[in-house]
Amino acid sequence: MSATRMMILGAVRLMQPVHGYDVRRELLSWGADRWANVQPGSIYHGLRKLAEEDMLREVGTDQVNGRPARTSYEITAKGEAEFETLLRDLWWNVAMPADPFFAAFSFLPSLPREEASAALRNRATVLRATADGMRSSLESRWINELKPTHVAWMFELSIARMEGEIAWCERIAELIESGVSYLPDSLRESPEFRDYLDRTSNIQR
Repeated sequence: MSATRMMILGAVRLMQPVHGYDVRRELLSWGADRWANVQPGSIYHGLRKLAEEDMLREVGTDQVNGRPARTSYEITAKGEAEFETLLRDLWWNVAMPADPFFAAFSFLPSLPREEASAALRNRATVLRATADGMRSSLESRWINELKPTHVAWMFELSIARMEGEIAWCERIAELIESGVSYLPDSLRESPEFRDYLDRTSNIQR
């Protein structure tokens, strides 16, 4: 994944020479496993692959107190070029994040209306609690004094996205509760589709 690749290169570039363990610890301390889908197990694999591709170079191996040997990495000129290409690609291109909720929502008619609206309101509640937690972090010393300013801006973007989804969840829950039809009139009145609905009793019209 290009985001994982870019972040590993960027972390090595920032901290070099650096052990793979410290790259992993740093990225996880940023919460990159949550907002960039950087999986902890993929970091070591990514380091090895980038080294094989001459994007990183191994500059030493050490062992402390019988622990497994740890390899230190530095970024190469080829890795610098790759980092800058990936960085600019992710800055300038807009990619919609994959959300499994969309897969579930595409089968909305398969849920009873009461359950669908309750699930949406629960989703709004969870998102609101998460947003409130992030607001508290924004007001804390952890953000204001110990983190770069742009980290706070990232928190603000996450909160804004969650607020938009909260409003959407509550609006759609109200529409579902009102009994609004899920189908346009032209489709709902189609004889072929009415026959299909009659055969599929669990579909909520």
